[in-house]
Amino acid sequence: MGSQKLAKTLRIDWAVLRETVRTAVATLVSLLLARALKFPEYYWAPISTIVILLSTIDPLPGSWQRFVGTALGAALGGLSATFFPRTALTYAVGIFLCGIVASIFRVWSAYRVAAITFSIVVLISRGPVWLIAWHRFLEVSLGIAVALLAALVPPRR
Repeated sequence: MGSQKLAKTLRIDWAVLRETVRTAVATLVSLLLARALKFPEYYWAPISTIVILLSTIDPLPGSWQRFVGTALGAALGGLSATFFPRTALTYAVGIFLCGIVASIFRVWSAYRVAAITFSIVVLISRGPVWLIAWHRFLEVSLGIAVALLAALVPPRR
C-alpha cells in the first residue's frame, strides 16, 4: 500500500505524515551520529533536532537562537563552576548574567536556551566542567545541524 493511500486510510493528513517521517528520520540520524562520535550524553543531539524541527518558529532563527544560547550557557556555566562555589546564590547570579550577556550581545532570544544550558552544566555536571560544557555544546550543535538539513526537505507545515 502506498504511503498516500495509507495516510488516507488512517485519516492522516499527507503533510502531517511527511512531517512525522522527516522528524523521525532526522532524529534517528542525530542519534546515530552522536553515538558514532561517542558523545557521552548523545541524547542531546536528537532532543535538539526535535526542538528545532517541531518548533513553532522557522528553523533557521530557531537554530541560531539555540546555537548561540547553548554556546553562551556552556561558557558561562564553565566559568561559574570553575571559579565559584556551586551554591544557590551563585546559580541565581549565573542565570541573571546569562540574561545580561544575551542582552549586551543583542541575542536576547537566546537567553532561554543559555539559562537552560547554564543550569545543565552547573547543576547536573559531575567531573571536569569544561569538558562537560564542551560536550553539551557539540551534542546540541550536531542536533541543530541535522535539523537544518532536514528542514531543507520540502514541504514544511
